[in-house]
Amino acid sequence: MTGHFGFSYTGLIFLLLLFIPNIIWTGKKPQGYTSQNENKFFLLFERTGEILVTICTLIFQDFNLHNIRTRPGWLAAAFIFMVMYELWWIRYFKSEHTLPDFYSSFLGIPLAGATLPVISFFLLSIYGKVIWLSIATIILGIGHIGIHIQHKMELKNT
Repeated sequence: MTGHFGFSYTGLIFLLLLFIPNIIWTGKKPQGYTSQNENKFFLLFERTGEILVTICTLIFQDFNLHNIRTRPGWLAAAFIFMVMYELWWIRYFKSEHTLPDFYSSFLGIPLAGATLPVISFFLLSIYGKVIWLSIATIILGIGHIGIHIQHKMELKNT
């Protein structure tokens, strides 16, 4: 449950799938997007979670494919949610880049841009049986999803 130290190439792949669309997004932000007035509590959790998830995903070899014989379903589920996240990004990049596009749902999952990667990394933590990634993902989820809920509610109030 605590994990075995060693590089995780699987973790690196998941992080690349997470980071690449976000890097592209910096040049394609929604019209009217601002990060001002974000809840400081959520922002602290988001930043802390981002750092912890990145570290945990890379330093525990438990996420590599040697575990696939005993728990293939968890890894498959984590990968499916990450693929859904990529598909959500493709839909966003093809859109008009509006705030409603950015805070949209995908296949019934609300705030998909925030929710899908959190679910994916949580499932990855179950696959690897690494409690540290589970905790880090919960911290990230509180902050990241919380901020997206805040922005979505502000959007409804305008």
